Amino acid sequence: MAEPRILTARPSAVEINKVLRNTYALLAMTLLWSAVTASIAVAIKAPHLGFITLLVFFGLLFAVHKTQNSIWGLFWVFALTGFLGFSLGPLVGGVLGMADGGAIVAQSLGITAVAFLGLSIYTVTTKRDFSFLAGFLVVGAIIIVASWIVSIFYYSTLFAQVMAGICILFGSALILWETSAVVRGEQTNYISATVGIYVGLYNIFSSLLLLFGIGGDD
Repeated sequence: MAEPRILTARPSAVEINKVLRNTYALLAMTLLWSAVTASIAVAIKAPHLGFITLLVFFGLLFAVHKTQNSIWGLFWVFALTGFLGFSLGPLVGGVLGMADGGAIVAQSLGITAVAFLGLSIYTVTTKRDFSFLAGFLVVGAIIIVASWIVSIFYYSTLFAQVMAGICILFGSALILWETSAVVRGEQTNYISATVGIYVGLYNIFSSLLLLFGIGGDD
């Protein structure tokens, strides 16, 4: 996998395809790595990290942004995705502890995979411009972070369901926006593109786990 770089001119179709291939290759590796760290968290019965999760996430995200044009960006991408996978451990472990927990996890994974394939295929084949989603993503990110902080002090089933729905929409929009930017030659850094798509998938999968978990066991 080549060292990421910023292209100074509008990239050609060959360069765009290269960025897209590198993005999907790195995404596959980070998803596998996240599965490993999540499994470790489940095995050791890791506790919820609470507010620490948010602080570490933003810290690692900043590190990725600062190094995305160097080989060090790869190190921080795996640090970020490994941590996010680990942070899913308590949720996955809780769901697996339910009577039909295995089926819920498999169902959530399946829906996430189908959604990702559908969104990606549609964006790549149509080359539609989804840059108009930028405003929605900014507002959505603010709402999600604010609601996550509120949930530390106040929790209700209805609140969790509504936020899970918002996170699924946010994750889907993020995948469309990031993939569209790569396909249209506006995003030329596969490290940054990978993180964007990964965060979208993370939001969809974790929210589906929460929704199905609430439905199966209050």
